[in-house]
Amino acid sequence: MKILKAKEPSRNRIPDLGFQRTVTPDTGKRIIYPDSDGKPMADNTKQFDWIVKIKENLERIYRDNPHVFIAGDLFWYPVEGNNKIRTAPDAMVVFGRPKEHRGSYRSWEEAHIPPQVVFEILSPGNRRSEMNRKFQFYQEYGVKEYYILDPDRIRLDGWIRTDDTLLPIPDMTGWTSPLLKIRFELAADDLVIYCPDGTRFLSTLELDEISKSNQRKAESERLRAEAAIEREESERQRAEAAIQREESERQRAEAAIQREESERQRAEAAIQREESERQRAEAAIQREAFERMEKERLSARLRELGIDI
Repeated sequence: MKILKAKEPSRNRIPDLGFQRTVTPDTGKRIIYPDSDGKPMADNTKQFDWIVKIKENLERIYRDNPHVFIAGDLFWYPVEGNNKIRTAPDAMVVFGRPKEHRGSYRSWEEAHIPPQVVFEILSPGNRRSEMNRKFQFYQEYGVKEYYILDPDRIRLDGWIRTDDTLLPIPDMTGWTSPLLKIRFELAADDLVIYCPDGTRFLSTLELDEISKSNQRKAESERLRAEAAIEREESERQRAEAAIQREESERQRAEAAIQREESERQRAEAAIQREESERQRAEAAIQREAFERMEKERLSARLRELGIDI
């Protein structure tokens, strides 16, 4: 049995909510759109936990999509000029709007795009008349999927827009949201919601533990990366030192070769000097021998001529 017993609105007639779509006539006064009505976000911890669980897990699903806006307990003003027409869904999703901080969601400032998916979490303080008014509001202003969760009774009801009318979903067990692609599974003592990747919606504590675990992993990866960098740097420095040692050895070897070459050249020069000296000595000896032979030949010729020297 569904929670809401309100008469299903006519497909051809928008229910009379006492709201006017027309903008309030210009009276010269600035219209204030309050960001809060002073009421608490939730009536009890169970309701609050579910609001946070739905909102934060949806944020997790769409964290990489900059054009999906998700909010919890945020005033939604659908009509410019009338600050009395408003409601604050426990959680809402708007496709096509940027992730930006807002004090309230004003449709005319958001390209007239209404929240497409809305969640309400029941608490003991919720009255049937209040929930009926909310249903009529979401019917009136274009919500495409509407879900009500009763955490005390583990009950989930849903409506989907068909031909401009929010119609009830016959069976929520195993239902997959056409827009969000999340799946609902109702058990005897719990409601489990699954992300599009098959992982389940997590509690705040579980998300916190995952975040801490990811932080620990990231820190461990960072330390390993730094250690690897330090090892690479040490290897680089050792390699550079080895190269420098090799270069020093090469330079010393070249210097030794140059010294040997200098010694060889000096030795060759000394040999050449000795050879020059030997050649000059031989030439001197040859000259002396030639001069002696000439002198002897001349003396012999003179004696033949009878000239006594």
